[in-house]
Amino acid sequence: MSPEGLITSEFDDAAIIDGDVDSGAAAGDDPDDLADLEVVVLDLTGTTVVDDRLIERAFERAADAAGIAESDDEFARALAFVRATTGRSTIAVFRALSGDEDQAQHANAVFESSYAELAADGGVRTVPGAEELIRRLRAIGVTVALTTGLSRVTADAVLDAVGWRDLADFTLTPADAGRGGPYPDLPLTALLRAGASSVEGMVVVGDTTADIASGLAAGAGLVVGVLTGSGDERALIDAGADAVVGSVSDLGELLGLDDLESVDRLDDDFDDFDEFDAFDDDEPGVEGTDLDGLHDPEDVDDREDDDVDEVDLPSAVQQSERRRPEGQTLR
Repeated sequence: MSPEGLITSEFDDAAIIDGDVDSGAAAGDDPDDLADLEVVVLDLTGTTVVDDRLIERAFERAADAAGIAESDDEFARALAFVRATTGRSTIAVFRALSGDEDQAQHANAVFESSYAELAADGGVRTVPGAEELIRRLRAIGVTVALTTGLSRVTADAVLDAVGWRDLADFTLTPADAGRGGPYPDLPLTALLRAGASSVEGMVVVGDTTADIASGLAAGAGLVVGVLTGSGDERALIDAGADAVVGSVSDLGELLGLDDLESVDRLDDDFDDFDEFDAFDDDEPGVEGTDLDGLHDPEDVDDREDDDVDEVDLPSAVQQSERRRPEGQTLR
């Protein structure tokens, strides 16, 4: 990691878009660099909320109740599997462990209720700075989604335990999207729900390799790993993360939010938007410059004009040439 302990040295390479970019340049040096940032997808447990190994405690109850692991050796192997698949849908994990649908459903129900109970008893706490980050992102017009492999009921229990029910724009579970990590369903559903214009305007952040795989599969412009959960730096880098930071609170610096103190991106007063003056009869005798004629949606051509320069994302938010795991492809 860097001397500041925030960004891995590998991120310098991942952030390079072309040879003209200084590999040491910080992301977001120019406040305008964030203009194309539309959606930030944050994992819930392990990334924005830590749970003091509640998953393992809830799993122990579930395995015992459903008879999934009857011997100490079987339980040890099952627990190792649970740790290796952190970030995935809980029901999918139990199906893989059991092979019997009724048993898997039973175990999942016990797990979910146990986890919710433990969370309500004070077993979860927010990552310092996470709430401030979410509020800052929303204040500049960026949609923030929280995602999790937990069920809706359990996710809501976690949100209630930390008082976050209305903090983000919305929260998604596998039931809302189709599948959890490592599939792209959760971030893509967030992108669609936010009404974003491009996957490259999306940042995905998580603490597990499944979170990283999910962001990559969704084509996110930036995929970031954090070290507050179950994943370690090497594993997150090997999974293809563009950057690894110590905590989600460091994401603000990575994206350049600290440079936005004097920037108001929520000013929608078009009376001060001088760019519209160019279309409003400023050249007498030239047809097609009056805004009054743009009253029919069918008159608007969505095709890109060849004379308009392409607007690129900043180096940290743009789709970079990633070191994806060998053999990993997008479909």
